[in-house]
Amino acid sequence: MLSRYLTKCNTIVGRLFSSTTFRGYTTAVEQAQENEGASTSNNWENARPYSELPGPSIYEIIRGSLPGGVFYKKTTFIEVITTMKRIYGDIYRFPSMFGRPETVMNFNPNDYPIIFRNEGIWPERRTFETLIYHRRVHREDFFRGMGGLLTTTGEEWAKIRTAVNPVLMQPKNARLYLNTLLEVNDEFLERIRHIRDPLTLEVPDDFHDDINRLTLEGVVSIALNTRLGIIHKSRDSLESKTLLKEIRNFFALSEEVEVNIPIWKIIKTPKFYQLMKTLDMLIYIVLCNKYIDEALIRIDLDSEGKFTSEMGKEKSVLEKLLRIDRRIAVVMALDMMMAGVDTTSSTLTGILFCIAKNPDKQQKLFEELKSILPNKDSHLTVENMQNLPYLRACIKEGMRYHPSLAGTIRQLPNDVVLSGYRIPAGTDVSVSSNLLLRNEKFVVEPNKYIPERWLRNDIEGKKYQLNNAFVFLPFGFGPRSCVGKRIVDLELEVTLARLVRNFLIEFNYSTENAFTQKLIFIPTIPLKFRFEERKE
Repeated sequence: MLSRYLTKCNTIVGRLFSSTTFRGYTTAVEQAQENEGASTSNNWENARPYSELPGPSIYEIIRGSLPGGVFYKKTTFIEVITTMKRIYGDIYRFPSMFGRPETVMNFNPNDYPIIFRNEGIWPERRTFETLIYHRRVHREDFFRGMGGLLTTTGEEWAKIRTAVNPVLMQPKNARLYLNTLLEVNDEFLERIRHIRDPLTLEVPDDFHDDINRLTLEGVVSIALNTRLGIIHKSRDSLESKTLLKEIRNFFALSEEVEVNIPIWKIIKTPKFYQLMKTLDMLIYIVLCNKYIDEALIRIDLDSEGKFTSEMGKEKSVLEKLLRIDRRIAVVMALDMMMAGVDTTSSTLTGILFCIAKNPDKQQKLFEELKSILPNKDSHLTVENMQNLPYLRACIKEGMRYHPSLAGTIRQLPNDVVLSGYRIPAGTDVSVSSNLLLRNEKFVVEPNKYIPERWLRNDIEGKKYQLNNAFVFLPFGFGPRSCVGKRIVDLELEVTLARLVRNFLIEFNYSTENAFTQKLIFIPTIPLKFRFEERKE
């Protein structure tokens, strides 16, 4: 049945992907300046050769993974690489295995400016190989060469990124979606009041599902100017349940197929076929069923732009990108829904843990919020949100304390010297910055939640501030940083502000080992937050 739906979708896609242009794109080469990495050549002769860089052999990894070995019972890749760090130091080679290239694992933040300064005009990093396969081979008839930001590199990536940056990366553009997100959050507050226990005021164990629904609703409302109602009003619709399930399956199956041995490249495994089916279902639900297709129909029928946006609402990301390139618009809307749910949900959960476990910080945040929102139903505006420095500090500190990703990877186009070793061009380098955020070597009192460390003018906070800004890279760095970071920032600010202004938040359980690593860090404990109504 699914194949029949997708055949029907291909006809629709022919209309969606017509009239392809890349307006506004200027070849990045013409604008590029000479790379700052030239200073590296001065140290090259004095640096140690790449061959002397320590690291395990394939045999040592296999032997160490057997009973009695140093990696035995290490359940995640992060546990393995941090064990290697203790053995080999802050920089070491992880050997080429199972068709994957050798990688330099770098835990030295002094190297990070060098890495990003030498990443080139079109930064290269590994992409989802299974997603590439799905778009270029499995459903080539559907995507017709448009891979989106998640699966492209080089000039192809640069064209897409140049097109979407003005829409997604300008802070002033992101703030235009404030009214949309406030409407979504009103429904989230209503949901909390509906599901919390009348005696304990705790929400159920599966509150993570509600947070997922909040972030998905927010993404869809911004991307498509469409409300799904999945937070509370229409949460039991089969379509919304299926959409959430398939997005979760995408992360779970991608982690299994991408991180583990890529047997699928030799023989297609059951997990691989499950992943392809999940991606097919996302195409059907998101693109071909109602969400993007219905949004496109509304936009096409409203050539003068009078009816597609509600009063007080900004035009959707889809509508804005359609003015630039139709194919980019459709794939970006799909990617926003796939990638913008679990990552934001995990980040918000970590921040709520910190706020709930630090009542003094929560009270300080409440007092700031009350100064601009005297009543619980007072309205957040673009203007009064300019005066919330402690809110943003609380969010940053929560992202430091509970990062959602381990780091990023770059394949450098130039020879560089890192930690005294020659690293030849074309080598994959892992920037493991987020794994250093609880390390007292780089962060003062790292196991304390101290939002003040992010306030420039705070006398107390100055002694806690990070000495190396490259340790804290929640959205990556440079041209290839997260394209949705402005919208995520706004989502987090609105949600945390509304929650703390309305509720006293508690979490009366341990948060030790609250997250586990998949493709991202996801919560693994019941999220039984207590939400007590504020009386002032």
